[in-house]
Amino acid sequence: MSKILKYASLLFIVVQTTTMVLVLRFSRTQTVEGPRYLSSSAVVTAEFFKILVCVAVLFWENGYSVSQVAKQLYCNVWAQKRETFKMLVPAGLYTLQNNLLFFALSLLDAATYQVTYQLKILTTAMFSILILKRRISKQQWLGLVVLVVGVILVQTPSKPSAQKAMDVATVGQFLGLLAVLTSCLSSGFSGIYLEKLLKETTWSLWIRNVQLAIFGFLLGILAMLLAD
Repeated sequence: MSKILKYASLLFIVVQTTTMVLVLRFSRTQTVEGPRYLSSSAVVTAEFFKILVCVAVLFWENGYSVSQVAKQLYCNVWAQKRETFKMLVPAGLYTLQNNLLFFALSLLDAATYQVTYQLKILTTAMFSILILKRRISKQQWLGLVVLVVGVILVQTPSKPSAQKAMDVATVGQFLGLLAVLTSCLSSGFSGIYLEKLLKETTWSLWIRNVQLAIFGFLLGILAMLLAD
């Protein structure tokens, strides 16, 4: 049963990730009447719903007791300000990352974006070595090399006509790739930083997610006001 659940979860993540990229790309490039939606508002909305989902799970874990959930949130979020503010760093990086990914999908095709974004696996491995002192096996290093080679091949035009077309859109593609690479660095560092925090405490994962989403929501609003 656990094996079935494991592979079902993997399949769900693959479908969800692929679908999300295609839908986001379509929403940023389709022809619309009137102004297009603000990508920063989408980031804020996502963080708001994360808060709702996390609180709903806490509500379920506490036997649907409003008072218990309120007490848990007060004790672990408001009363533990030092621990809560530790989530400011990954929240800021995730907010930056999500806004950059919307920007990148406005400039790159879905396939190029999806393949290039897999470099976050490489950056995560690098930060895990630097921060968690984790060892990488030879097979894992080989996998990372294959990943980098694959990304390079995707960026290489196969025909002279493709090279000419690429020259026309050089600036846009460069900015899109730069946004994706910055997001990869952000994703790698924030993921390992968050893993380190989770290992240092025995707090509920959902409490940590509430802390993360609150900062993400507030920083997202700030980014929306400044940029849009």
